[in-house]
Amino acid sequence: MTTSVSDANLPALADKARIPSYARSEMEAGIVHFGVGNFHRAHMAVYLDDLFNLGIGHDWAIVGAGVREADKAMRSALGAQDYHTTIIAQEADETEVRITGSMIDFIDPARPDLVVARLSDPKIRIASLTVTEGGYHIDPATGKFNAQDPAILADLADFEHPRTIFGMMLKALQARRAAGHPPFTVLSCDNITGNGHITHNALTGFARLIDPEFGAWVSEALSCPNTMVDRITPVTSDRERERLRREFGIEDRMPIFCEGFRQWVVEDRFTDGRPPLEKVGVTFVEDVAPYELMKIRILNGGHAAICYPAALLDMEFIHDGMLDPQIARYFDKLQESEIIPLVPPVPDVNLSAYKRRIVERFGNAKIGDTNRRVCFDGSNRQPQYVLPTVLDGLRQGKPVTGLALISAFWCRYCAGTTESGAVIAANDPAWERMNATALAARQDPGAFLAMSDIFGEIGTHPAYVEAFGNALRSIWSRGTRETLQRYIDGQAF
Repeated sequence: MTTSVSDANLPALADKARIPSYARSEMEAGIVHFGVGNFHRAHMAVYLDDLFNLGIGHDWAIVGAGVREADKAMRSALGAQDYHTTIIAQEADETEVRITGSMIDFIDPARPDLVVARLSDPKIRIASLTVTEGGYHIDPATGKFNAQDPAILADLADFEHPRTIFGMMLKALQARRAAGHPPFTVLSCDNITGNGHITHNALTGFARLIDPEFGAWVSEALSCPNTMVDRITPVTSDRERERLRREFGIEDRMPIFCEGFRQWVVEDRFTDGRPPLEKVGVTFVEDVAPYELMKIRILNGGHAAICYPAALLDMEFIHDGMLDPQIARYFDKLQESEIIPLVPPVPDVNLSAYKRRIVERFGNAKIGDTNRRVCFDGSNRQPQYVLPTVLDGLRQGKPVTGLALISAFWCRYCAGTTESGAVIAANDPAWERMNATALAARQDPGAFLAMSDIFGEIGTHPAYVEAFGNALRSIWSRGTRETLQRYIDGQAF
């Protein structure tokens, strides 16, 4: 017999899962969060749930918000279960099942006016977001705010009724300023290097287009701390819903099966207070850059390194690739010879030990994280997770053969078939462009590097052009396995 997740059913669920110990009717919202996907609900929402279970911070509950069709579906699914989420955290020898209650409301995505009104309320002191790399209106080649983004231009044409996330934030900041209320802190929880700086630059750039004086105020008054977030969180499908029913007797429309590990490092710069999350394991620091650079280059870059060759070999899961001896050797050589040497020291962290922990995490078969999920959106993720390491390597005269191989495997993946001939379904917001360019690159590797909005100056650097071209030609002519082996053995492609 299964029990559905809801406020009314929490007592009946107590013997199946850890449930909130706090009365949600007494909670008060302090955070509006944009992008209520799996990662947010398995990360920030869990930390807050931990805090609330200590009897602390009950005025920091979360209100969900969003602008996409997916946000409408998420709101409907979560609303039907009173915004609870079942989290199943799994390690090789341990499973924890818990139901979180840190979200207490979700604003209708069709009502941006209600989002602005909630953000204007001085009780809201943090606006947080997980909107992926493509959600910041940034030109990936320059790293600057893209004032010509059609969504931004539409908001500027009718700023009384903004529809973008940043437009709604700025409209609310205008109202707060006029009323004499302090600005909320904008807290990015996306896996982007310098996510706080990028957020601040986007909001400031947008605000200056609205009014230069307002833009100057936003630049001075608004705090956007940099953060480093980490927890492997796969997509939820019917498989996970059925597994939750079968193994645990719980009915949840949007459960999350994830790893037990989680980490959050945050710069302690908040304009109007913050929840005391250090009591539940969050690390507050003056400068998050060393931590995020470590994580993005070693973990996210490592994910990119293994997902594409594994997918080309028709492997479904990340752990399939990590447990493959050849891919594991490739991963280890790449990390030790080309990635870790380009990661600056991190306080109290041994980088090789950090890498070994990642190998364990990637090899956790219980997670069921798919290569397809990690391969998604390479056109935005490669400029964040791989290419900055390449640029540092080129500037320092270090080898980039393996780093170029990552992007060559990505290019081969974008050609749209695995080595067995199986069709790869569209897996990038710009898939049509990526597919056409990848097919052209089979004969001319430079066609792929010519996408200057992705590769920037790297695409014309002679050492990289040669390394990428040799790697891609080897993948097409020799295949994934032999190309991997040649890299492992130190042979030319």
